[in-house]
Amino acid sequence: MLEHSVVPAGAWLARPARRLGIRTVRDLLYHLPRKYADLTRLFTFFEIWHAAGVIGTAVSVRATVREIHVEPTFRRRVERTVASIHDGTGDATAVWFGRRFIEKKLKPGDSVVLSGKVKVRGSALVIDNPEFQLDTGGELLHAGRIVPVYRTTSGLTPARLRTAIHDALDLYADAIDEYLPSAVAREAGVVGIAQALRAVHFPEDDAGMEAALHRLAFDELLALQLGMVMRRRSLARESAARVQVRPAADRSIRDAIVEALRGRVGADVDLTADQSEAMTTIAEGLAGRRPMVRLLQGDVGSGKTAVAAYALAAVALDGGQAALLAPTDLLARQHAVTVTSLIGSLFPTDEDRPAVQLLSGSMRGKEADAARARIRDGDVGIVVGTHALISESVDFRRLRLAVIDEQHRFGVAQRAALEAKATEGAPHLLLMTATPIPRTLGQVFYADLDVSDLRTPPAGRVPIRTGIKRPDDLDSTWAWVRRQAADGRRTFVVVPHIGDADPEASDAEGPGPADDAVAATAEAERLAVLLAPLRVGLVHGRMKAADRDAVMARFRDGDLDVLVGTTVVEVGVDVPEATMMIVEGADRFGLAQLHQLRGRVGRGTVESYCVLVSDAADGTTAFARLAAIRATRDGFLLAEEDFRLRKEGDVLGFDQSGLPRLRVASLQDESHRDLAVRARAVAEDLVDEAGDLRLPLTARLAAELRGGWLARIAAGDPDETTGSA
Repeated sequence: MLEHSVVPAGAWLARPARRLGIRTVRDLLYHLPRKYADLTRLFTFFEIWHAAGVIGTAVSVRATVREIHVEPTFRRRVERTVASIHDGTGDATAVWFGRRFIEKKLKPGDSVVLSGKVKVRGSALVIDNPEFQLDTGGELLHAGRIVPVYRTTSGLTPARLRTAIHDALDLYADAIDEYLPSAVAREAGVVGIAQALRAVHFPEDDAGMEAALHRLAFDELLALQLGMVMRRRSLARESAARVQVRPAADRSIRDAIVEALRGRVGADVDLTADQSEAMTTIAEGLAGRRPMVRLLQGDVGSGKTAVAAYALAAVALDGGQAALLAPTDLLARQHAVTVTSLIGSLFPTDEDRPAVQLLSGSMRGKEADAARARIRDGDVGIVVGTHALISESVDFRRLRLAVIDEQHRFGVAQRAALEAKATEGAPHLLLMTATPIPRTLGQVFYADLDVSDLRTPPAGRVPIRTGIKRPDDLDSTWAWVRRQAADGRRTFVVVPHIGDADPEASDAEGPGPADDAVAATAEAERLAVLLAPLRVGLVHGRMKAADRDAVMARFRDGDLDVLVGTTVVEVGVDVPEATMMIVEGADRFGLAQLHQLRGRVGRGTVESYCVLVSDAADGTTAFARLAAIRATRDGFLLAEEDFRLRKEGDVLGFDQSGLPRLRVASLQDESHRDLAVRARAVAEDLVDEAGDLRLPLTARLAAELRGGWLARIAAGDPDETTGSA
């Protein structure tokens, strides 16, 4: 019944709502608030003037309209609507910019309730762009209550969206099916879903709001845990081709890797204890009858590629095929070169049979056909590629291991498409990430994976000196960039995401890649003049992948001295000659992201530098986070510190972590961590040994997990685009 088109709010809602992913009444009801404004108290104008700390904040007032008119502004084609209002204790002015329609909605004598930020201009009180509602004795939606704040889009004002959701609740709340089994709801101590949706959108008090959020958080965590338990039990029933890593092969692979590393950075280099232990553990997993599913979690520069090369070589030497999937063409080519340098000496090669076969989307014609033929016929044991590996035109002869680099860049369906190419049972799976996850989060999000940590940096890594500078104090920094360029060294300059530092702070959709591209372009143009005659390049997310890779390749090859970009440079080509990373607006980034950006330099044998540019004041949380980056290069410690410092929001930049986006639950909330433990216990009971939900008890829950608001979380898909409560 809830799959109707969005009709209760009127036809005006449909088109802009689709931009928010809202196509049905169900979608509308599950478009949850991202935060709340407590506008319960109605102030008088006298109180606003005389109560401490009120001016400059958002308030609710009840007043009568004296007069309303539209007048021009200094901006061309922009008018403002001005209403004179009074409440018996004083007067004020309400001003709306670019919203002429309000003149038709309000008339002198109307009683209204308004909410907005109150300011003093001259000797008068002014409320800028307030939301308002005619005071007719009905339920207040936009002021005088706890007001839900939603993510909106152009053509859909907060008030209109709020009204649409209220109308939908009135019409359809009773048709919302309860999908939690009653015993589970009682055990978890949560309210019904219909009650939760009413209270999450229009809470009568804090207790009702908290109960609603508690229910929705439990549902998210249960969906997450069900997905993990189902995948783990299904996997336990599958068989995999066993890979024998005999002692002689183990020694030869390790010796080849060490010899290659010593040839690159020095005779004293050896495998770290973490690398050696990970290799041993991976060999044991490959030899098992059940598919290995292991996460290799390594800090920046910790040597993950060497461990992956060990696994790839072990499979190939045993007669199988192993594939490494990378997110970009440039990174795939880099991996192909690196893996070949590490273990290529172990395999006989000729012009028609490389030790490592590359297959990427940029390969065309005979080159691509020949690569696919070698893979299909089993002539190559190690394959490195991009999404091209999962296309229908690619067949493996005996795929036994899939290695997924930067695993957060791939959805569940993409990983499954590669795994489906195995013909000898389920393939072993090695996931790699350079974004360490805090221990508390890992216990919940990665409970179905075995994890290997690489914490110790390999010998030969040059320390990176990190400093914090203000935007108006960069003259010496740019002078140092010039000196570095004169010595043949290169500099990254990263611009921040455009918009509020809090990505949830705007009522509108907010800026997107186009805004960031404009900012990066402007900065590249500015620096091209400021740093002339240095050669300045530009990369950003709006560029075609091939064009972006071409610019990065020019930077790598020394055709550019400075590369300006957005965070697309976070995962990129190794440039040993890059010795400076300048991050503008550094307080707008998560700690893990800053750590990743810093890891773009310090890859050669020359001392490198990272400059964090910010106007954050000493003593603020933003400055404390930057100070944490300055104080340590340990990504695991930084992950824990970020988790500690952030009261709310996107911990570690989870859009970068590969974890499913949770809209309500937050593991920084101790009560939600307890909920996660309870959800895990419930999931263990609801899933049978085959990895399926126990029916008919869970039929409605199964339907919700397949096609409801919990579907993405249950699938473990990080591509969650909706806002968070």
